[in-house]
Amino acid sequence: MKDRGKAVKLVFCGTPRFAVPTLQSLIAAGHEIPLVVTQPDRPVGRTQEMTAPPVKQTALGAGLVVTQPEKIRNNEEFRARLEAIQPDAIVVVAYGRIIPPWMLALPRLGCINLHASLLPKYRGAAPIQWAVAMGETVTGNTTMLLEEGLDTGPILLQQEMAIGPEQTAADLFDSLAEAGAPLVIETLAGLDAGRIPPRRQEDAQATLAPLLKREDGRMDFEARTATELRDRWRGFQPWPGAFAMLQGKKLIVHRMAIAPPRTAGSVVQPGMVHVENHRLFVACAQSTSLELIDVQMEGKKRMAAEEFLRGLQLASGARLG
Repeated sequence: MKDRGKAVKLVFCGTPRFAVPTLQSLIAAGHEIPLVVTQPDRPVGRTQEMTAPPVKQTALGAGLVVTQPEKIRNNEEFRARLEAIQPDAIVVVAYGRIIPPWMLALPRLGCINLHASLLPKYRGAAPIQWAVAMGETVTGNTTMLLEEGLDTGPILLQQEMAIGPEQTAADLFDSLAEAGAPLVIETLAGLDAGRIPPRRQEDAQATLAPLLKREDGRMDFEARTATELRDRWRGFQPWPGAFAMLQGKKLIVHRMAIAPPRTAGSVVQPGMVHVENHRLFVACAQSTSLELIDVQMEGKKRMAAEEFLRGLQLASGARLG
């Protein structure tokens, strides 16, 4: 078992499910956590019921004090509260707010962040999704010291994790969250003992992982190969997924596979549909082809391609765009 080091006093900042394993590990390691900071409760789902973030639920269940400021940069009450605590460290995991300069300068060990990529690759809000969408075969976690730039701070520790050819971003999410928790514990102990020299990131090697937009899920058959489109579908799970337009309506693709060249038939133009033996294929860039296995027309239920073709009677030569 790795050395957990001596207990330190820390403030934890996090919001979604990804941050929960780290909070649980910090509690189990015996660190003093006088305050947990998370985002306000938000309306969720079709009912828009006000729901507490997973970190708040976990913290309250452990008997920790929780605060949920809407803003933190110029929040004097919040600042005074943190300054009164005088934490040794502030641990930040998927909090969802930019940490202001006064907060970065407060703890003696700094603000330690867990980021779900191998920095400097995939700086930004959606590192897991973009790593998968770009066809990476390896990703991982990085602990770093936060500074004012976007995920630009000095690297502390890193761990790698393979991305399987069938794995989606949703699959990786929990694996990276669980693996990152002990990495934070090890980082905290090493930093406190002076065993981890922070190292600067190579900015020239940086790539960005911006917040996902609905339009990122649109399938561009002319610009992207079958492999690229499938990688994006894997990366953009559960949202925004993958979709194209068919006869003026949105066609959501829930399952797809790269088709061997022999099944492409006479399909030549990207976006052109080919129907063969009740199976649905679409041409992509560079003479590649995808089989669309499970689809859902806008306003309809999800169904297998064979059932979909029976209902629509789609002929070869139709186009997806």
